[in-house]
Amino acid sequence: MRTIPDMPTVALVVTDGMLHFELSMAHEVFGADLSGRVDPWYDVALCGPGTARIGRFLMEPDHGLDRLAHADTVIVPGWADVDEHPPTDMVDAVRAAHDAGARVASLCTGAFVLAAAGLLDGRRATTHWAHTEALASRYPRVEVDPGVLYVDSGRVLTSAGKAAAMDLCLHLVRLDHGSAVANTVARRLVVPPHRPGGQAQFVVAPVPAQDGHPLAELFPWVMERLDQPLTVEDLARRANMSSRNLGRHFRAMTGTTPLQWLLAQRIRRAQELLGTTGDGVEAIAAAVGMGTATTLRRHFGRDVGVPPDVYRRTFRDRTPRQG
Repeated sequence: MRTIPDMPTVALVVTDGMLHFELSMAHEVFGADLSGRVDPWYDVALCGPGTARIGRFLMEPDHGLDRLAHADTVIVPGWADVDEHPPTDMVDAVRAAHDAGARVASLCTGAFVLAAAGLLDGRRATTHWAHTEALASRYPRVEVDPGVLYVDSGRVLTSAGKAAAMDLCLHLVRLDHGSAVANTVARRLVVPPHRPGGQAQFVVAPVPAQDGHPLAELFPWVMERLDQPLTVEDLARRANMSSRNLGRHFRAMTGTTPLQWLLAQRIRRAQELLGTTGDGVEAIAAAVGMGTATTLRRHFGRDVGVPPDVYRRTFRDRTPRQG
């Protein structure tokens, strides 16, 4: 009979403020009973300082945080309050686990815990798209990539939110046991067996906040004219400023150039139309100012990570309207 020390240990951090979905999902993946097929499978250890409130539930960890330093893999689920610094004892325990040789992975906003521990310094990392700016601002030594599902940096891994956290967990299983076993786990959970980490997060980038900004009236004006061949000069003229001044304001507010922002809005509008209408790719290309289906496919694939038809099959409304 196999004993716990003989089994690869996956330690899940369990403290107040963890997100229930990410914690439960990780437990479903690594706690699945595949002992009849994989030998050894994982021993899952719930580790925390004491009884923890996870969402509406109370959980009693099996071990203290010191157990993390003896694990093969440490998973830090999503951290609910990203505006607060994670508890020092948890941060120290995660750092100690990494120093002891553990592979450390964060799910969703768990990246803030890894960043607080210094494990993301000088590394490329990601988190839920809604919190990438906060992560980059608070931890400037982290190279935050907002456009991917997960990042594998060897012994330190980070994922975006929700479904991307599942992708990262299956990626870890694939690394440890191969694609066949990972596919078995995916089938059991009825999820896609493999989405590459470099695939874009399927989100619609919001128009930046507008109140009191010199570009306040420009953003809605552009959004109403995405079907038109707008240029930087058109935008500068509308904003009543020089092209150079426009570029400075855009960089400060959006982190990118006017043309890059405009292209992103065209892609996001195409995403919306692909998911909510039955229009063909050629018609959508015209509606978002891309001109031709070929141009749309090229930019869409580069920006989103999948072709328009694949995106449509994934996100199409059940009863699409004809646009």
